[in-house]
Amino acid sequence: MRHVIAIDQGTTGSTVLVLDEQLAVRGRGYKEFAQIYPTPGWVEHDPEAIWASVTAALALALKGIEPSSIAAIGITNQRETTVLWDRKTGKAVHNAIVWQDRRTADRCAQLEADGKEARVKQLTGLTLDPYFSGTKIGWMLQHVEGLAPRARAGEIAFGTIDSYLLWRLTGGAVHATDVTNASRTLLFDITTLAWSDELLEVIGVPRALLPEVVPSSGTVGTTRGVPGLPDGIAIAGLAGDQQSALFGQACFTPGDAKCTYGTGAFILMNTGELPVASQAGLLTTVAWKLSTGELRYALEGSAFIAGAAVQWLRDGLQFFSTATEIEALALSVPDSGGVIVVPAFAGLGAPHWRPDARGTISGLTRGTTRAHIARATLEGIALQNVDILRAMQRDAGRPLTMLKVDGGAAANNLLMQFQSDVLGVEIVRPALVETTALGAAFLAGLGAGVWKDQDEVRKTWREERRFKPTTDRNAVTEHLARWDAAVSRA
Repeated sequence: MRHVIAIDQGTTGSTVLVLDEQLAVRGRGYKEFAQIYPTPGWVEHDPEAIWASVTAALALALKGIEPSSIAAIGITNQRETTVLWDRKTGKAVHNAIVWQDRRTADRCAQLEADGKEARVKQLTGLTLDPYFSGTKIGWMLQHVEGLAPRARAGEIAFGTIDSYLLWRLTGGAVHATDVTNASRTLLFDITTLAWSDELLEVIGVPRALLPEVVPSSGTVGTTRGVPGLPDGIAIAGLAGDQQSALFGQACFTPGDAKCTYGTGAFILMNTGELPVASQAGLLTTVAWKLSTGELRYALEGSAFIAGAAVQWLRDGLQFFSTATEIEALALSVPDSGGVIVVPAFAGLGAPHWRPDARGTISGLTRGTTRAHIARATLEGIALQNVDILRAMQRDAGRPLTMLKVDGGAAANNLLMQFQSDVLGVEIVRPALVETTALGAAFLAGLGAGVWKDQDEVRKTWREERRFKPTTDRNAVTEHLARWDAAVSRA
């Protein structure tokens, strides 16, 4: 029996799954790491803490697994999070700047004022926003003493987390990223699939920093010096977390869509072989490229805060001690009592793109309880997605008929039923909700020959539960109107 390792390096922790050829989970490990908030709106990670969390999760997942049975490793990662490190020592020159970080909002606004946004969007499919990697690199080059000349001299390497982990897993032998992660940097032409000299000049990034760009599936390196793993295991899958989840949900047909409920909520729709330019504030991104040459694009809308809002209730307001308790608390009241929570703690993403927006709670009365706020928080997570999917349907020119869901919060039945009600479509939850990791395993297994093609992969995908709309549409319309009003004030 051959096994595939999936490393899912997320915003708050690292998960490692070991799957067999029938996609049974044979090993699992998870390790959290600290979040660093130097000042309001800034979010950082210690790259060494990320690496330590990966090796710790690997050790847990590999218990009882024969190392010689491991056929391949796939990596999926929090995208846009930016690391710069010394090519000789492998040491990061600054904490990683996380995708949620807003410190480059002024830089993005200046580029927009300079008339750069239309061209950036044409080449990258992205909007000028602090979310993406390019301006984060520029910030480090400007604020870390002596870094800019070292970067121009080729002494420094840039990578998103996939690239950083690939470097560490290969003992520094491979500096590469895949097309999906490259497409999230503001530096990559998604039509030519190459780094753009024009964009490098606009953003102010030396080409010497950049990794090689490779397909999402196919061997790019082998392990060397990794604790608990033999040398020579193929690393054969790389993809940003949301593209990986799209692949892991077997959304192989144009029009297929999924929503991942993680720290944020991320909706992607497969648009086929050609990029679809959004007219509604969404992103156009590379969905995957396989070693066979198959190339797919996607439309994407992101809400920066989803599961993180539940963490806020748990840690910040101490409403409960574990995140899973929110469902019982929310169900203790029949509705949210007119309370609307807009969880814009890190600004509003698609289709609004308002980095200055902040979270709000409205509709409070003397009768409001913790339960009402908890229920309204879950509803706010779902209502953000309505805004995104309205825009996505306009851009794609087709109605959404079904949405596949995954991620930790997809296990919350109340949230999934409310999501179905406000969207008016069926919500389909798979047997394995960790489809971000599953996509990395699929990509690696295809790249290493564990599975022969996508049809074989598709047959392994299994549905666990389907949620159908139950609420009167007039009530939904009223709720959406209250939501729209609250968003306008955020």
